[in-house]
Amino acid sequence: MQGPGGIQVKRVTVVDGDTIRARGQSASIRLVGFNTPETYNPVCEAGLALGKQATARLKELLRNASSIDLEIVPCACRPGTQGTEDCNYGRQCGKLSVDGRDVGRTLISEGLAAPFRCGTTACPPTPRPWCK
Repeated sequence: MQGPGGIQVKRVTVVDGDTIRARGQSASIRLVGFNTPETYNPVCEAGLALGKQATARLKELLRNASSIDLEIVPCACRPGTQGTEDCNYGRQCGKLSVDGRDVGRTLISEGLAAPFRCGTTACPPTPRPWCK
């Protein structure tokens, strides 16, 4: 199932638990609706371990998928900054589904991610419950 503007992709490379690269897209893609711990410059040690697990799980979901659907969506950035370093570090934003299920929902349900919803032009502080 694809949403409006969705594309079916065959080749996806996982950067970390909430960032991918997809063949045919020029920039990396920040997956929206959830946050996983950083694996590069982690905020805390617990985050590093969980971030590695989230990254491995996303790779597993993609490896075992029959279908992978990607929908590019607007990032929550100030007007005029979309596609620049001032907006999401130059990344695009997207929603990724594997076999019809949003990967963010899967990672959240498995305790590997936290819900993270942004407004249209800004995001709240990034949730990091694993660093308590």
